[in-house]
Amino acid sequence: MSTTLTSKGQVTIPKQIRDALHLAPGCEVDFAVNRDGDVVIHKVGERPSPDRFEAARGKADIKWRTDDLMSLLRSED
Repeated sequence: MSTTLTSKGQVTIPKQIRDALHLAPGCEVDFAVNRDGDVVIHKVGERPSPDRFEAARGKADIKWRTDDLMSLLRSED
């Protein structure tokens, strides 16, 4: 997917990308360049967590006691 740079340095973000990021007119976006030189676009306020486990932290709705959990994990069933 490609687009053309205008004389003012502007580009149109392709619809497939706008849809994937849920971008609408007036949304703020942020651009960054990663270590590989790739340009990355983020919807402002919705940056992914740098730690992939951070998103899951604190999401369990079952309160396990350590002994019960270890018993479950070690069972031979």
